[in-house]
Amino acid sequence: MYAEVIVDISNEKLDKVFEYSIPSTLEGMLQIGMEVMVPFGRGNRETNGYIIGFRSSPEFTPDRIKPVLSIREGSRSVSSRLVALAAWMKEYYGGTMIQALKTVLPIKKKEKLLERRRVRLLLDEEEGQRKLDFYLGKNQRARARLLAGLLEQPEQEYDLITKKLNVSSAVIHALREQGVLEIDIEHIFRNPVKYQVREKKNISCTEEQQAAVDCFCMDYEKKHYGTYLLYGVTGSGKTEVYMEMIQYVVSKGRQAIVLIPEIALTYQTVLRFYGRFGDRVSILNSRLSPGERSDQMERVERGEVDVMIGPRSALFTPFSDLGLIVIDEEHETTYKSEQVPRFHARETAEERARMEGASVVLGSATPSLEAFYRCRTGKYTLLALTKRAADQKLAAVYTVDMREELKKGNRSILSDRLRRLMKERLAKGQQMMLFLNRRGYAGFVSCRSCGYVVKCPHCDVSLSAHRNGRLVCHYCGYEEQVIRKCPSCGSSYIGGFKAGTQAVEELIKREFPQASVLRMDMDTTKTKDGHERILSAFANGEADILVGTQMIVKGHDFPNVTLVGVLAADLSLYGDDYRAGERTFELLTQAAGRAGRGKQKGEAVIQTYSPEHYSVVMAARQDYEGFYEEEMHYRKLMGYPPVSELLAVLAGGGDEELLEKAVRYLKEFAVRADKSGKLQVIGPASPHVGKVNDVYRRVLYLKSEDYSTLTAVKNHMEQYIEMNQGFQTLKIQFDFNPMNIF
Repeated sequence: MYAEVIVDISNEKLDKVFEYSIPSTLEGMLQIGMEVMVPFGRGNRETNGYIIGFRSSPEFTPDRIKPVLSIREGSRSVSSRLVALAAWMKEYYGGTMIQALKTVLPIKKKEKLLERRRVRLLLDEEEGQRKLDFYLGKNQRARARLLAGLLEQPEQEYDLITKKLNVSSAVIHALREQGVLEIDIEHIFRNPVKYQVREKKNISCTEEQQAAVDCFCMDYEKKHYGTYLLYGVTGSGKTEVYMEMIQYVVSKGRQAIVLIPEIALTYQTVLRFYGRFGDRVSILNSRLSPGERSDQMERVERGEVDVMIGPRSALFTPFSDLGLIVIDEEHETTYKSEQVPRFHARETAEERARMEGASVVLGSATPSLEAFYRCRTGKYTLLALTKRAADQKLAAVYTVDMREELKKGNRSILSDRLRRLMKERLAKGQQMMLFLNRRGYAGFVSCRSCGYVVKCPHCDVSLSAHRNGRLVCHYCGYEEQVIRKCPSCGSSYIGGFKAGTQAVEELIKREFPQASVLRMDMDTTKTKDGHERILSAFANGEADILVGTQMIVKGHDFPNVTLVGVLAADLSLYGDDYRAGERTFELLTQAAGRAGRGKQKGEAVIQTYSPEHYSVVMAARQDYEGFYEEEMHYRKLMGYPPVSELLAVLAGGGDEELLEKAVRYLKEFAVRADKSGKLQVIGPASPHVGKVNDVYRRVLYLKSEDYSTLTAVKNHMEQYIEMNQGFQTLKIQFDFNPMNIF
């Protein structure tokens, strides 16, 4: 037999299969996905690679084929289905096979298992007393101390004995050899789930929830595995529906993966799943130690885990019989990888489910346009939850025009209405959340007096302010000089928004010194348990006000929160991105959904300079379908996803002149490679940051109604790049339907 091996080198020219013979010493030991050591190159240097298949006859003469040297120590094998998934990702998203394999391999090597050792006395009391007298007679004090302690308590922890009785390991092992005691070793797993299971509540499904569960289960029973969109208003009980579906799948002896958009949601999500499924639940995320990650994979392999919860990377959990993948808050941009291959968890989950014979459930109160569009076109099944689970009313939402606040002389970041409502909540002992919609989109220029925003005349996105005094479009490259006065009203109050969460926290503490304030952003959650610590403190009522970025408005459930304030809706509304309106609607709707989830009614205040914008108007109404129709109108006009497909070609290099020449050639080649005649090529343009660490960057955008047209052009471009020497010093990446503008 011969092994087909991908060598662990990311050089595109070596991204191919190499054949190695299997020596007799390794026969029957190798598996697909296993990491091995092989001789590579003229010098036969030892290199690691991954087995992606086997063959009985070689393509080359046997005497030219080198043997596999060894299995890499601690290597885990991965199922052939995951290797096939990696191959699909390479084709669908670009990049090399080795990059795709490294993405789907959940962990490279096993870490040493922790051990719990217990010392157990083997003698009865009479024999033990005789032995003790013997040790005392021989003046063997340490052995006597150990035996006396065991006679008092016949089974004790190994480490406790050495400290409490002050005996060495040598003494313990000496008595073991004499048959006096035995050392029992138990392997224990590092458990990242540290929550205590609260008393289980019997939750009865609402009529809508039960209808959604029944639809899923009936299809599943018929083995009609598909993709479902669970579209439910905030607080409608989507998590309860997930758990009912998972319970059904687990009852069939299969496993489930639950994806959440970021680590901040782990705390409450795991608490609820742990209460339902106990220690058959585990988590995977980037904050786990190597030992914790390794132990979870070991538990999965032993069949001790039924439900894995985690962000995007948990999608590749190597379950033996995966039956369901749930993607909660499926609209979130974090489900798109920023590393090559730039895969999206939604499409990748669908492909894995197709290979495994499993179903996919997407859930959101504000579904991505892609998901809702696929429901409208019949690709997905829509399951709707139109009411909150406990029949609470949705929060009353007020839109505050900050232009009017400025006219009244209020230059604070807090409107008069929000300030008044905050005082009321503090007097009532209720909690509130203040959300600063800051996602890195502070580059746009707007007028605080009339709300005017400087936009690109060609692309319907805002221009970004650069430090060189220019306003730039990152789609087509259009530029103009930064303006000092508003072209609409002549006001000098024009510029970018500068406030951050820390400044807001300090302002709140000055205005409301009696209030206890917590801040949650990237700075305060850097530590391993940062998210859990802050959310737990707020849930326990240790703070009146939680100030934070978008991480505080996603999926959290705090019954005592009755007020949510959105301090600057425009920060995402006028991002230099065609998805800016969609993201703003999602964030505002999700933010409003945090209020009034308990017994008291909720209120939300949206502060904006553009109260008439359809994203703000529809979010205030919490009218997703109204927003969808309006946004899709613009997407159709401009030819953006989901109506058309979009491919970003990212190029970088140290020689700016060579880079400009290369992307120009790539653009010309892309036009020639298109056989359909329907490809539109935009750019090249400079990304938001045109130079990083002495590397210049450029981007091309390719549009087509057909995804296969883009993948075909991408494949031709990869071949063109490989054949031409001029591209060797440049780095070219492909990103399909990017979630962010570059």
